[in-house]
Amino acid sequence: MPLNANGRSHVLVVDDQPDNLLILEDMLGEEHAVHTADSGREALAWVEGGEPVDLVLLDVMMPDLDGFEVCRRLKANAAVRDIPVIFLTTLQSADDEERGLSLGDEDFIHKPFSPAVVIARVRNHLALSRASRLLRLRNEDLELAVAERTRRMLAQSEELMRRKLELIAAQDATITAFCALAEARDYETGNHIRRTQHYVRTLAERVREHPRFRAELTDEAIQLLFKSAPLHDIGKVAVPDAVLLKPGKLDRDEWEVMKRHTVFGRDAILQAEESLPPDSDSFLKTAREIAYGHHERWAGSGYPEGLAGDAIPLSARIMAVADVYDALISKRVYKSAFGHEEAVALIMRDRGTHFDPDLADAFHDIRADFRAIAERFSDPPRTDPGL
Repeated sequence: MPLNANGRSHVLVVDDQPDNLLILEDMLGEEHAVHTADSGREALAWVEGGEPVDLVLLDVMMPDLDGFEVCRRLKANAAVRDIPVIFLTTLQSADDEERGLSLGDEDFIHKPFSPAVVIARVRNHLALSRASRLLRLRNEDLELAVAERTRRMLAQSEELMRRKLELIAAQDATITAFCALAEARDYETGNHIRRTQHYVRTLAERVREHPRFRAELTDEAIQLLFKSAPLHDIGKVAVPDAVLLKPGKLDRDEWEVMKRHTVFGRDAILQAEESLPPDSDSFLKTAREIAYGHHERWAGSGYPEGLAGDAIPLSARIMAVADVYDALISKRVYKSAFGHEEAVALIMRDRGTHFDPDLADAFHDIRADFRAIAERFSDPPRTDPGL
């Protein structure tokens, strides 16, 4: 609010009667800086010209421009509409007061003037105007602060999203590199990886609302399962070719070597994890669980540790169903492919011994989806890799 050098408010008194101007200037001059105008046009020129005004005492009955019209013009001007206007009038009707209030005036003071009333009304409306102005400024400051805070939050959010996308790209690059390594060792690995990846996601999405699995199978967890599934046999890169590619059944010693691929896979992924920041949540944890545990069996007869039941990580239990189904329906140098229905029957036969019963039941419910995935990613005709 503009104040004069003595810290007093500026009051503009508008009346076409010189005596009224003198009376009001005398009443208010001790407490306020009083300015006078004897016509509506002079008042408008003063206010709209940028002269200091904190409150207007405005006579209603004036020639040329009456008080109602002056008030209307002031309130139509966004630059000065917040200046309080108090009408000075001999009018007594409710219609006149209603008209003034509808134009935006704050109050009426009736003639003849009571000094106590004039001083009190002016003081009160100045205080109210000052409080309103301070509140408006406070709100503007708050809006600016909120806008700045929002801008910073958006910038931080964009930076976090950028970093997240970079992290996802790094994760994908890591997994792609591992998969390329696995495919380079085994001709049969490529589409097996793709099929099992889709089996795993399809099965996880089927059981995600099951009470046993709901807490673990979030959107993020299922996406990690999908990404990590291709690494389930990564440990086979450490298995000698004579064992890995043997065109026949493995003997007991060779089988023991083959079983070590779970340990090799876990160790390889652990080594990759060691390159990550020590306090970070490793996205490779799921891959490590799958690589190490997907040959465990529900009843405890699997390897490498002979874990049983829920002690086997859920990711590994889901992978077990996907891996065995695909192994059954795929032709290998040491066996012919089983048909889809026969493979389903064999998995259901081992429900509760090899496989988690709830996962086996879910697999049975979506067996047609598994078949569709197998057909979509079927193996191409094989040519002699030595040619």
